[in-house]
Amino acid sequence: MTTSDDAKLAAEEAAMAAAAAEEAAEAARKKADELAQAAAAAQQQEATAAVDQDEPTADESAKDLSPETPKASNIVDTVKAGYAFEGPALMIGALVDGDAVPEAQVRIPLGMLNRHGLVAGATGTGKTKTLQVLAEQVAAQGVPVFAADIKGDLSGIASPGVSNEKLAARCESIGQDWQPVATPTEYFTLGGLGTGVPIRASVESFGPLLLSKVLGLNETQESSLSLVFHYAGEAKQPLVDIGDLRSVLTYLTGDGKEALRKLGGLSAATAGVILRELIAFADEGADVFFGQPEITTSDFLRTTADGKGIVSLLEVPSVHDKPALFSTFLMYLLAELFSELPEVGDTDKPKLVFFFDEAHLLFKDASKDFLEQVAQTVRLIRSKGVGVFFVTQTPKDVPDDVLAQLGSRVQHQLRAHTPDAAKALRATVSTYPHTDYDLEEVLTQLSIGEAIVTVMNEKGAPSPVAWTRVRAPQGSMDPTPADQVKATVDASPLLAKYGTAVNPPSATEMIDATTAETAARQKAREDAERTAKEAGRIAKHRETSRRTRSSTSQRQSPVERAAGEAGRTLARELIKNLFRRRR
Repeated sequence: MTTSDDAKLAAEEAAMAAAAAEEAAEAARKKADELAQAAAAAQQQEATAAVDQDEPTADESAKDLSPETPKASNIVDTVKAGYAFEGPALMIGALVDGDAVPEAQVRIPLGMLNRHGLVAGATGTGKTKTLQVLAEQVAAQGVPVFAADIKGDLSGIASPGVSNEKLAARCESIGQDWQPVATPTEYFTLGGLGTGVPIRASVESFGPLLLSKVLGLNETQESSLSLVFHYAGEAKQPLVDIGDLRSVLTYLTGDGKEALRKLGGLSAATAGVILRELIAFADEGADVFFGQPEITTSDFLRTTADGKGIVSLLEVPSVHDKPALFSTFLMYLLAELFSELPEVGDTDKPKLVFFFDEAHLLFKDASKDFLEQVAQTVRLIRSKGVGVFFVTQTPKDVPDDVLAQLGSRVQHQLRAHTPDAAKALRATVSTYPHTDYDLEEVLTQLSIGEAIVTVMNEKGAPSPVAWTRVRAPQGSMDPTPADQVKATVDASPLLAKYGTAVNPPSATEMIDATTAETAARQKAREDAERTAKEAGRIAKHRETSRRTRSSTSQRQSPVERAAGEAGRTLARELIKNLFRRRR
């Protein structure tokens, strides 16, 4: 092909491309015109609608001028529908939409309590009263309750409340038919400190993981303590109280050094650190919590003759200066419930609801293994019919693995006066389901006794987030009088079972017996050695004397022997003559 042909072909291709581009441009212009017409039509419709709204009909104008109550907001309808459960439920309170809306009640399905929950809020915002409201209703439904009385005012649940003008006005505003009610209550104390039935646990059943948390051991020391427990188990030396554990550690760092060397990874220095911590722990008086008889967790699952659940209230103000101890002891009780209760799956109502107050103390400075144990217990105890409610200040106090398992949330006011508090507020907001509330603002504006609530509904889905004014407790808001508490404790059938501590044979006695036996054997061995040595010395002395006499006899000459013999003969004759003369 010639050069001219090439140019002609290129020109034809260029013309074709130009024509195609023109067609595409025309199509784009048509599409743009269509879109412009559609936009104009839409604007016309919006303008018409705006005119219609700005110029209401005569009937609508009359309606606006009438004194009728304005139409409820969307949140009211949403909450009514979202909390309309078919089965029995606990009443939390009424929706707040500007003011309380009595017809929009916020509730928790009774059958969903074993999906656990969280009651949170700053100090003084009403967490304890919310706990009391829930506990009263749980017990009224025939479900036992376990709770710790941190500040001493929860004991009012056992006494009927007293009405006043302010209480009556609040209850009327939220649609609560308030009546004074006393809930059957059993009082417990840790180790008998305070007024209540003593709760104790053996060191052996408490375990090295929980004990390490109480003693503040690091992970290396915690691992070493586990080896000591392992040794005691292999040696069949029961660890009943702190004294038993101290005896084992003292033995392993003294006469039992050989056994210590066989426990791989346990150094004498680490054992010494643990021993010092135990001594300091006992000097503070904390060792009274460990011993026997141990509490049987089934005693927390009791009901009254008329079918009401009994509230087991653990008094802890007497150990307020040992927060790590009582929070870890609560975890021990929860773990015991998990190990002892049978599987029941999902039921119409739980077998027990466990309120875990001051939960942040449980997780503070906790080891990884400890946190894993807590998360596993909370996750699996649901199938045992136990519901757990953690009570603390902010959701960030609870590890993510545990927080993710808490189906119901009652969040009281949070304060954001510091950068850390503001960060905690944002973190709290991020854990809630989608809502039209500006939670970062609302959570700082809640009044005392108000909370932001979302629960797990009967289908296992989260309910709408609701600004709620919480109901008033029907029991007393003041502590039950001390003499009434003491009378209840004295009349308890559990006092005879747990009131007196016992000290069965355990590691201390066994080690003492072993030490005494070892000392006796050592003394017998030493006595035998001394006797044998003395006998040898005497035998040697006799042998030496015999040899000396023999040697002397052998050295005499015949003349000396003859002279000796003559002397002895002469002596005999003289003696004979002497006797003859006397006759």
